[in-house]
Amino acid sequence: MVLTVVLAVVGAAAGAALVWFVWTTFAPGYRDPAARIAAKIASGALVVDVRTPPEFHSGAFPGAVNLPLHELAEVGDRLGPRSRAIVVYCASGHRSKRAASVLRQAGFSDVTNGGPLFSLPRRESGRDA
Repeated sequence: MVLTVVLAVVGAAAGAALVWFVWTTFAPGYRDPAARIAAKIASGALVVDVRTPPEFHSGAFPGAVNLPLHELAEVGDRLGPRSRAIVVYCASGHRSKRAASVLRQAGFSDVTNGGPLFSLPRRESGRDA
């Protein structure tokens, strides 16, 4: 009886965690709209990969620069003027959401959350992101 209750509680918690992950990763509003992301990239926005260096080296968006999330607080002037258009992305969208917030708090006024790498638009050259 006790084991059944424990398993039910653990199962409910796991289910809730899965629902939260799916909702925050794929729900509308979690990342900026795809059309906005594509337009920013097409107009020359700086694309910043906020994953770790090993993740970046395993495959990244063409032309992206790697600036891990934990280094954003000390970004200083490395990203250029605070008015520069920036698109941030990561593996799942969680770190890019946090990165967009950190950059806005640092005074960057044109930051777009690109979400996960797999959802970024293809470059015009036809290469996959």
